[in-house]
Amino acid sequence: MLLNSPFGGLRELTNIMNYFSNNPALKFQLSHPLMQKIVTLKEQNFADKDKYDYASRDFEDAIDNYEKVLEIIGEICAEVIAPNAESVDHDGPLVLNNRVQYARGTQENHDALAQAGLYGMALPRQYGGLNFSMIPYVMGGEMVSRADAGFANIWGLQDCAETIAEFADEEIKAEFLPRVCEGQTCSMDLTEPDAGSDLQAVQLKATYSEKDGIWYLNGVKRFITNGDAQIKLVLARSEEGTNDGRGLSYFIADNKHDDTVKVRRIENKLGIKGSPTCELVFTNTPAKLVGVRRMGLIKYVMSLMNGARLGVGAQSVGVSQAAYDEAIAYARDRRQFGKAIIEFPAVYEMVSMMKAKLDATRALLYETTRFVDVYKAYESLEATRKLTPEEKADYKEFQRLADAFTPMLKMFSSEFANQNAYDSIQVHGGSGFMKDYACERIYRDARILTIYEGTSQLQVVAAIRHVTTGSYLKQIRHYETQPINPEFDSLRKRLMSMTTLYENSVTRVTETKNQEYLDFQARRLVEMAGHIIMSYLLILDATRDKEDLFRKSAEIYLKFAEVEVRKHATYIKTFEVESVDVYKVQ
Repeated sequence: MLLNSPFGGLRELTNIMNYFSNNPALKFQLSHPLMQKIVTLKEQNFADKDKYDYASRDFEDAIDNYEKVLEIIGEICAEVIAPNAESVDHDGPLVLNNRVQYARGTQENHDALAQAGLYGMALPRQYGGLNFSMIPYVMGGEMVSRADAGFANIWGLQDCAETIAEFADEEIKAEFLPRVCEGQTCSMDLTEPDAGSDLQAVQLKATYSEKDGIWYLNGVKRFITNGDAQIKLVLARSEEGTNDGRGLSYFIADNKHDDTVKVRRIENKLGIKGSPTCELVFTNTPAKLVGVRRMGLIKYVMSLMNGARLGVGAQSVGVSQAAYDEAIAYARDRRQFGKAIIEFPAVYEMVSMMKAKLDATRALLYETTRFVDVYKAYESLEATRKLTPEEKADYKEFQRLADAFTPMLKMFSSEFANQNAYDSIQVHGGSGFMKDYACERIYRDARILTIYEGTSQLQVVAAIRHVTTGSYLKQIRHYETQPINPEFDSLRKRLMSMTTLYENSVTRVTETKNQEYLDFQARRLVEMAGHIIMSYLLILDATRDKEDLFRKSAEIYLKFAEVEVRKHATYIKTFEVESVDVYKVQ
């Protein structure tokens, strides 16, 4: 089926440079067996096919539509966004009269995607969206990030629309969601000078005027990505006399550039320079309440943050891909001592490990996204009818898996993106330290990934309960039973031994019933689970793959994972509980 109305004209794509068609690992993920269930649930048995001429008629038609749209994104990424990345990094945005002016390349990127109808991909068709599942949307985020990680923050903030669609009333949805689909930009205004990771400390004040029937916002926000966006979701204190999360509500503000929201400054950052990170002053800014009062942090921001962490997972995989691309290209071209440096073991081992980490985190990214897709589709379905007991149980199971895998994804993908960016510069040698090569920018862009939307340390805090409750072990046992190619039997046996080490380590830590000791060992336990899970995912992908895309990565990553798991197991086994005191800063 040829897509038409939501796009500014679909032309045949014949160019060689395309970040979708030149990366078969992406198209492979669209063939996953769970996709049939995801698409059918998302489309609610293709109920829109008689209402919209661009709606999918059946599963095959939906996948075909996904591929066509992803090809458009892939072409824009390769031919517009990537070529603009260096100039955007150099020029950056400006503040003029308390407003943000994007760099020329940033504006070109935004215009190209907006004109192609690529904002609001996952939104319902009634608001002008494409009603796509999260899988193609996350693939779009990965490709945009591969082209320019900074611009991915602007495009990716359309995630805000998902929160509006899920929690706002119909009047707000009808007013704002079509604007997102048209390409108007979004921001989530959460943090303040004294409220970073601790959002319970937010003090920006929301006051309701009985006379006007309007909420007004007053205060300061800091570190706001794309802070001068047209549609702003703002966390504010609506309950006078409160000092915790129960006094916070969530608001939507229409930034009409009428001076009620002023950009005080743009932060001068290490990386992602094209993305304006702003300090904002709100002065009697009109706003509308999203959902109900007092649930801003407890419910709505937590939902938004889970989506944002999935987005950072996609961004991290895109950065890993970019770092790997630069490294492998340079290693093949650069000659020393009469041969290309890729022929030296020290280099080909490094580049192969980069590829294995990239493939491992991509496998984790799309597994997590599938879990999110299913449970979100059930949520939408539940709004139209009562779920059957079987559907309700399925919904809860996929929600549990999404909750467990999201922090693991965010931690591993962002850490590996940083490692790959570091190694890409190492492959380049002295040249990599110079601004003549893209790996220098990629390295700076990668550094934020382990910090924003919750540091790696905070992801461990979120993930450790899935260690202690057995959620990760249960899923590992599930992967253990899946059919694989006989050639991978020996790998599975090694993974089963690693799982025993993990299980014993969890028991050893939890049986102490010492919370401080559990917190101290938490990262080691989460990493052990993650290494085992990603190893299984690579083996399962290699089993399904007919083009031999993942076999080498599965073998290489498992060797790396085995060493890491055994290292952590040994550390935990030989570590005395009382030794934690040695690490405390005096």
